[in-house]
Amino acid sequence: MDVPSHRGAHHRRRGGRSVDQKGSRLMEPILKARGLVKRYGKVTALDHCDFDLLPGEILAVIGDNGAGKSSLIKVISGAVGQDAGKVMLEGKEVRFSSPIHAREAGIETVYQTLAMSPALSIADNMFMGREIRKPGVMGSLFRQLDRKQMEKLARDKLSELGLMTIQNINQAVETLSGGQRQGVAVARAAAFGSKVIILDEPTAALGVKESRKVLELIQDVRSRGIPIILISHNMPHVFEVADRIHVHRLGKRLCVVKPDDFTMSDAVAFMTGAKKPPEDAVPQAA
Repeated sequence: MDVPSHRGAHHRRRGGRSVDQKGSRLMEPILKARGLVKRYGKVTALDHCDFDLLPGEILAVIGDNGAGKSSLIKVISGAVGQDAGKVMLEGKEVRFSSPIHAREAGIETVYQTLAMSPALSIADNMFMGREIRKPGVMGSLFRQLDRKQMEKLARDKLSELGLMTIQNINQAVETLSGGQRQGVAVARAAAFGSKVIILDEPTAALGVKESRKVLELIQDVRSRGIPIILISHNMPHVFEVADRIHVHRLGKRLCVVKPDDFTMSDAVAFMTGAKKPPEDAVPQAA
């Protein structure tokens, strides 16, 4: 893991404001979890874990392999159910039975595998599972798709997010570069994720230029008021775009830090147990 030692205060931020740490204590989280427990047989992946996502922020979630961050995201996104504890969205307790259930509530997840069909067009992938049917009997009875409307909306969303380097909305996803595919996946999430977007390693396996474009896209989405949960092992990327960093260790939230207040080396030391976080970085769950 490449971990430069300079402080996060030196990195550039584009689009949107950082969440003020003092003010964040007074803000009501849009999404929070309390006391989450998830077991797989004898293995406890989540051990009374707490979590808070504030409105309009990019919250990075970091942790060693096996720390439980994937299980945390799976519970929040409806991929698995918790054994104990609760999840609250906009102050109301929710228990998602599936990712579709979470999506219907306004939580969109972009997995590392992207979950797209390579042979289908960009527009088809954008509306997969949400196809728009023609009005009247052609749509209701014959279930014909309104492709013109889907293509228009897909083109508008890509243009809105600055992704119109993609020339043909009907070209197959398999013809796109890795960065373009990630851009389409994020655009799809932004189009339908009305409340929260979860991004799982969005820059993994991308080159420097494509990673840069994806990071700018993430900040652009945040600037539109949509809070983002970013799971990443790439510390420079985390420190560049995150407003706060949730450090996950041994199945629970160890601390929450701001990039401007700690170095990347500090963050890695916290998540590996080499260094104890200061008391004021350990949230007291409300």
